[in-house]
Amino acid sequence: MSLVSAFVPIWILTAVGYAACRWGLLGEAAASVLGRFVFHLAMPSALFLALSRMPLSGFAGRSLLAFGVSTAAVVGFGWVGASRLFGREPGERPIWGMAAGYVNSANLGIPIATQVLGSVSFLAEVVLLQVLVVTPVVLVALDRHSDPAGRVRVRRIASLPVRNPVILASLLGVACSAAGLHLPSAAGASLTLLSGAAVPAALVALGASLHRTAPSRAEPAGPAELAVITALKLVAQPVIAYAAGLALQLSTPQLLAVVVCAGLPTAQNTFIFGQEYGVGEAVANQAVVVTTTLSLATLAATAALLG
Repeated sequence: MSLVSAFVPIWILTAVGYAACRWGLLGEAAASVLGRFVFHLAMPSALFLALSRMPLSGFAGRSLLAFGVSTAAVVGFGWVGASRLFGREPGERPIWGMAAGYVNSANLGIPIATQVLGSVSFLAEVVLLQVLVVTPVVLVALDRHSDPAGRVRVRRIASLPVRNPVILASLLGVACSAAGLHLPSAAGASLTLLSGAAVPAALVALGASLHRTAPSRAEPAGPAELAVITALKLVAQPVIAYAAGLALQLSTPQLLAVVVCAGLPTAQNTFIFGQEYGVGEAVANQAVVVTTTLSLATLAATAALLG
């Protein structure tokens, strides 16, 4: 029941967003407005606070390497496979790869790590890897494809941290952590309040996006496509993480931490990014809902086998 309790709030808030949109309580633009609020305000606040308070020393190098190998393999396969297997356009491929390999390390990862692993120390390293390595790669690709000519412009890419609030907040958070800086109490309290809205607003936006009163230009994933994403996220990524962990001679507790984190479902950030850039939104929200629903079984099996 401990695992179930970590999933229930996610299902409930997603359902609340869907019901509120279906009953006309939030208006037709609800998903878009909430998504932009999360992307530009709430998510940057949450990332800044988390990273500014996170010590940058004492990383479990081999464990993080095993997780990184699984992430690179699955995101890379999804990125290429989206085009080769399902004919997705270049702008959609980063979202497809993210849907396959970017784990929900925040609102779902924290309670699961606490209950299954007894600690969130390794999860904090996963957060750093995703925020400082995977996220910039995805956002640079999305930014490139948002250019009408599809060009890679060095000046535009170099200015991305300034123009993108997610990357900027992450870099500032790491800088504050490295320098040992602390915000004034009033500023910290304000950001804490704002960051608290990130997860619920993202989930309500996700639920609202599942109810469309107007036709969407985003092409949803078919059954085969969604099955491949789900298999990559919930089967391939933890299996690759396990194999990499064995190759790196991790202990059983370290293996459990790596495989559990690799088996977390698709993060709702995937949907938020897709919505912000107007690509792959339908695929992203389907992936989040399906992998979140099914990951309970895979995580429980992992905990039973390695715990």
